[in-house]
Amino acid sequence: MSDVKKVVLAYSGGLDTSVIVKWLQETYDCEVVTFTADIGQGEEVEPARAKAQALGVKEIYIEDLREEFVRDYVYPMFRANTIYEGEYLLGTSIARPLIAKRLIEIANQTGADAISHGATGKGNDQVRFELGAYALKPGVKVIAPWREWDLTSREKLMAYCQQHDIPVDFTSQKKKSPYSMDANLLHISYEGGILEDPWAEAEEDMWRWSVSPEAAPDQPTYVELTFARGDIVAIDGEALKPHEVLSKLNQLGGDNGIGRLDIVENRYVGMKSRGCYETPGGTIMLRAHRAIESITLDREEAHLKDELMPKYAEVIYNGYWWSPERRMLQAAIDETQANVSGVVRMKLYKGSATVVGRKSEQSLFDESIATFEDDAGAYDQKDAEGFIKLNALRLRIAAGKGRQQG
Repeated sequence: MSDVKKVVLAYSGGLDTSVIVKWLQETYDCEVVTFTADIGQGEEVEPARAKAQALGVKEIYIEDLREEFVRDYVYPMFRANTIYEGEYLLGTSIARPLIAKRLIEIANQTGADAISHGATGKGNDQVRFELGAYALKPGVKVIAPWREWDLTSREKLMAYCQQHDIPVDFTSQKKKSPYSMDANLLHISYEGGILEDPWAEAEEDMWRWSVSPEAAPDQPTYVELTFARGDIVAIDGEALKPHEVLSKLNQLGGDNGIGRLDIVENRYVGMKSRGCYETPGGTIMLRAHRAIESITLDREEAHLKDELMPKYAEVIYNGYWWSPERRMLQAAIDETQANVSGVVRMKLYKGSATVVGRKSEQSLFDESIATFEDDAGAYDQKDAEGFIKLNALRLRIAAGKGRQQG
């Protein structure tokens, strides 16, 4: 007899998690609570309610978390200009801590003994979900069916559905994309299929959010983004909530062929994985944020921030959002954003997001000093001689001793 009486499952309403509901009920003889989050995946989440009810689920949570997702997770990450391994904007990684948090909160509300998820034993998501869960509820039991059952193929899953009368839309299954996809308001990812060959080019009809750069409009789109303390608060002067900002930039970026990415990344579990990503709004946000920082941050502050960024990215990618090191890094990053306010003008054209203007009342750019024209004594060029000689002192001493340079 299982000691698990109630489990909260991260439930999408798809084939895998529908099988998991029944499998949990049978294997653990327990009650299942389902939690479905709308984080901007672009698909209707309400149908998950009817599917859960058909499986005998009594407690069903379906929540719109788009605003919280962008405000409390995406925006803090973008203040750091976060990129993993030089390219990946962490669209999947950043969604997992929010889902883990709500799983634990619902478990506490419903008196559940355990949580469960549909992540496989090969990927990063199992790590992210479970590290978050243990950080927020140390004694929680985590059930990961993909690490326990023998339903290791889609054929076996479908056979299980037929055996247990689990309702499946067989029409949609026949039309199912060959790719494993994950979407939220920040990005959509594609893995599997021909992408498992890193030499094979992704098919054009795979992409869902963006037109190809070749098919994008022949006229550029200009957009002005207003920042306040490191976050975008308005587009073309219109004040918007964080999730509205990202949604609008996704549309603008996708229309102009921006945000496609094809990479091979190093997973935390040890393997290399090839994936394709569409992050149109995030790509624009990153370029614009660096632009406003370029005129508002002190040089050494900006450089130190850039040094911290790869570590911050690794922490998020590996699933340590709820760790003390992430909170420490976040505090330092947020401190730098006090004066990161102003407007950035972007030019969107055939796959490129180019900064063409930036202005701020907090700008450290001094035209009277930087000018190539007469600066009226604002900068004494003779001062540079002593500056150079002092910085060359150690080099001169070493050369004087006959030490080889280079």
